[in-house]
Amino acid sequence: MAENINSLHVPQVGLPRVALYVTCLVDLFRPVVGFAAMKLLQEAGCEVSVPLTQTCCGQPAYNSGDRQAAQELAIEVIKNFESFDYVVAPSGSCAGMLKTHYPELLKDTDQYERAISFADKVFELTSFLVDKCGLQSVDRGFAGRITYHDACAGLRELNVKQQPRALLNSLRGLELSELSDGEACCGFGGMFCVKYPEISDAMVSKKCANIEAANTQMLLGGDMGCLMNMAGKLSRDGSSIEVRHVAEILAGMSDEPPIAGMKGPKQGKQK
Repeated sequence: MAENINSLHVPQVGLPRVALYVTCLVDLFRPVVGFAAMKLLQEAGCEVSVPLTQTCCGQPAYNSGDRQAAQELAIEVIKNFESFDYVVAPSGSCAGMLKTHYPELLKDTDQYERAISFADKVFELTSFLVDKCGLQSVDRGFAGRITYHDACAGLRELNVKQQPRALLNSLRGLELSELSDGEACCGFGGMFCVKYPEISDAMVSKKCANIEAANTQMLLGGDMGCLMNMAGKLSRDGSSIEVRHVAEILAGMSDEPPIAGMKGPKQGKQK
């Protein structure tokens, strides 16, 4: 997402001004998610911008105990995004950092009030579409059976659960099969999978067994970290299940190869 999206459209007076927080993993590994998110936001009636000066949200530093680096990144993010009406991220993890942890991180600094004001503007993508834009359906189709993973941060910090399902269930032809023990962590957890690889592998192995048991063609979710973790495990195990970000399917942008996989026989058909 290195391109300045502001140059691709003429600003519309009166529309909510939304800044898309692309996230590091989307930018580096899955840019199509950023473009899908932009498409969905524009279709919902928003004027979308992608600030070129955006940086990492600071979550890796924060989770590793480097509060100073995390604070510096938080202040930089706030500076670059606080002028917009809303800040939307296609990631519950990054959105949770911005919305939930920034105020705590900056509580004892002179940036606290800015952090509080900024946090009020931050939303995860599907939550923003449903809860703020009032979107109840997406006028597209997808012929296929899918299952959905609820990422920990989006579920537990931002209460994101029904919003993606509401939009997915509106797609013509889509069949949603829920995972057994669906709210369990996939074992990624950012630095957790690096510090505790054996535990992480046991967790993702159990998660992927449940994914296989759901008897679906595709796994969807809203966080690239979790999706890359599960996609990698499924790929190593020789699974044919495709893994994609929910925004790709909602926006009708499923032509890219799936995460951690080469393009094979199409699993489901966009309409």
